[in-house]
Amino acid sequence: MEVLALQVLNGLVFGAILFLVASGLSLVFGLMDFLNLAHGSFYMLGAYLGLSVSLATGSFWLALAIAPIAVGILGLGLERTLLRPLYARGHLDQVLLTFGLAILMNDAIKWVWGADVRSLEAPAILSHSVNIGVGSYPAYRLFLIVVGLVVAVALWWLIERTSLGAKVRAGVNDADMASALGLNVERVFSLVFGLGLALAALSGVLAGPVFSLFPGMGFTILISVLVVVVVGGMGSLKGALLGSVLIGLSDSFGKAYLPEVSRASIFLVMVVILLVMPGGLMGRSLRG
Repeated sequence: MEVLALQVLNGLVFGAILFLVASGLSLVFGLMDFLNLAHGSFYMLGAYLGLSVSLATGSFWLALAIAPIAVGILGLGLERTLLRPLYARGHLDQVLLTFGLAILMNDAIKWVWGADVRSLEAPAILSHSVNIGVGSYPAYRLFLIVVGLVVAVALWWLIERTSLGAKVRAGVNDADMASALGLNVERVFSLVFGLGLALAALSGVLAGPVFSLFPGMGFTILISVLVVVVVGGMGSLKGALLGSVLIGLSDSFGKAYLPEVSRASIFLVMVVILLVMPGGLMGRSLRG
């Protein structure tokens, strides 16, 4: 029972990290029909910026606040200058440009921070273990699960209960009509893109104390995140949450019981889901 509970918690931890990255990617695709293969690189950039802030200030919490804001602002600039001209073009052009951007960012990380494997220290207040009834579990990992749930609720509230969310839904349903009625669709696109990258950076900082930091970590997470988005349904926020939990648990139990094929387990889940539900768990809608 203890081993089973630990594997479930490990799966939920990985699922929380995946959701923070996948939710941003799903929002961007759902609103803008834009496929950003550099999304994982902003997760990596957030982790390294968090490392620098943490080393400079000695505060994990400052790193957690500053890195997502910095990456979000960078994302706004990139969206307006480099990516916006690609909206009217096909996914192939978007993939080629963003994949090239991901390679450039990966080399930039090596140039600035080096190629050595690094790690980010968890805050002292969460450095202990907690008794969960069937054993002990690191408090920081439990904190990650809570953060994932809080962000999920916050995003739901933002999309369903705020004026910005109404504008986002209007842009998703009919961008041309929303623009004709006076909505500044381009501004909404920019805000959503910046928010998506900020969430990826937030995930990078949070993942730092659990997973190692290394150049190329953006490509590693991107593979799992793309599986999550496909399994959950392209453009679905609820689908991203369900897909993240499912893939996180599949990865955890795969590593525990089938380590030789653990990486393939998440793809097996994707194949089964798509055979039964070709559109993914929740389809392509921000309303889920």
